[in-house]
Amino acid sequence: AIKGVDVYDPTTGQIRSSSTDDIACWFIDTNYNEESFFVRHAYFTGADEPYEKLKRALRAEIDEAAWSALYSTRSRPFDPPETGKIAVKVINHYGDEVLKVYAV
Repeated sequence: AIKGVDVYDPTTGQIRSSSTDDIACWFIDTNYNEESFFVRHAYFTGADEPYEKLKRALRAEIDEAAWSALYSTRSRPFDPPETGKIAVKVINHYGDEVLKVYAV
């Protein structure tokens, strides 16, 4: 489960911590090879009606059942990775990206 994101601000030297309300989307590479990040799971979070924003951006209707499966702070279960590592990429509403690799 994702609880928030910390982003380093090089202009102030401070770390900004924020909750899932500030996260636009997050992705998991469930078999990370340390060479490239492959999105195997994608999720959306945040406040401010992201479902409505996505509908407007795509200019299309989105199946609400499919959306509710993707609008989550908890990932779907996945098998242990062959590489022994997963990577989680988080993007906030400001466009900041954070990547964290975990040994599993």
